[in-house]
Amino acid sequence: MYFHSVTLDKDRCKGCTNCIKRCPTEAIRVRDGKAKIIKEKCIDCGECVRVCPYHAKIVVTDDTEMMKNYKYKIALPAPSLYGQFKDMTIGDILASLKSCGFDEVFEVAYAADIVSYITRTIVKIKNFKRPIISSACPAIVRLIQQRFPSLIDNILDIMPPVEVAGKIAKDEAKKKTGLNDEEIGVFFISPCAAKVTSVKNPIGIKKSYIDGVFSMHDIYSMILDNRRSRDKSVEHASSMIGVGWANAGGESYGTSLENCLFVDGIQNVINVLEEIELGKLNDIDFFEGLACIGGCVGGPLTVENNFVARNRIMKIKEKLNKEANIKKHLVADYREFMLNVELKKSDVLNLDDDIDKAIDKMKSIDEIYKNLPGLDCGSCGSPGCRALAEDIVKGYASEYDCIFKLKDRIKILAEEINKLSIKIPPVIGSDKEVKS
Repeated sequence: MYFHSVTLDKDRCKGCTNCIKRCPTEAIRVRDGKAKIIKEKCIDCGECVRVCPYHAKIVVTDDTEMMKNYKYKIALPAPSLYGQFKDMTIGDILASLKSCGFDEVFEVAYAADIVSYITRTIVKIKNFKRPIISSACPAIVRLIQQRFPSLIDNILDIMPPVEVAGKIAKDEAKKKTGLNDEEIGVFFISPCAAKVTSVKNPIGIKKSYIDGVFSMHDIYSMILDNRRSRDKSVEHASSMIGVGWANAGGESYGTSLENCLFVDGIQNVINVLEEIELGKLNDIDFFEGLACIGGCVGGPLTVENNFVARNRIMKIKEKLNKEANIKKHLVADYREFMLNVELKKSDVLNLDDDIDKAIDKMKSIDEIYKNLPGLDCGSCGSPGCRALAEDIVKGYASEYDCIFKLKDRIKILAEEINKLSIKIPPVIGSDKEVKS
């Protein structure tokens, strides 16, 4: 069963329609006064989590209690974690994190250094379709699979840093401890919902190397509680390139390609993907699209204001080496870090498996849409008039769910009732004499 990290708390939902207007895949409807998530369309970007004023959208992550199921526990902190704390260095954060019950900490930022190195290597020897599109943000990859399938071949076929980190950390732990896979737990400290989902439902790989995902928001307080830790065994190995992945543009910088374009905010990404699909940006070498404003520092599971966190990351980078000291054996065969499952188009937007029926349904949608007001107000519970037209054709809604169509219909009925109210039935007769 497909796991979705974004879910709805119906008790908190007021049916306000804020979420339906902001969902990039139109995966939410309001019915009977409550929001409803269409799971097939949801890409777990977390946009609804951000905009819901009643906190009715929540992100489901793993409970830290699950660490007890493993003999050896490894934490994988996302680079964005470093921007959450005001007066703590990377070393302080890593030491405190280890004291939260982990046996080891492996930086995802260091894995980002490795991915950057591999990217720089393969773009020189492999002919990629331009622009190359980053595979790092799972929400954007799923968005492309659903709305821009013609761009799937542009996606860079390298594992995201979190999976690279998970693979390296687990492999090295097995050698060091002699334990097997089932006894070693690898846990990612995630800034966003999409990465939680990508672990449970891997993209481009058969099975995730991550055993559990903890919310950065939950781990934040635990780190503060252990901030006095002075564990010197935790190695800080990442560079300004790897740490820079926390901010929008960090991955692009690490590619060393001349003509890169990075865009943050999922609606902005959609606008640019439309341009790419139309062939208007073929001169771009690399496109980095990030669902969250500011990049991963703006994820819905973070604590700090994304602008503040982004500034902290920039300050941290100034004190780091430009490039990491990457161990040669880790990249000797970079192919082990490549995606190994074909990315396929999502068929969720297909109206029907039968092409003729699909065409007929599309014509019906167009006809219904022409007769709707085109205001996209959302009062019908659908994101806009075209979405309502599609819902009507699919049997999920009625034309009179539109308040304006309902008002017009009531007006017509009122006029008919008024005419009927003054009409005298023939059998009652009138004051006129009836002639035989």
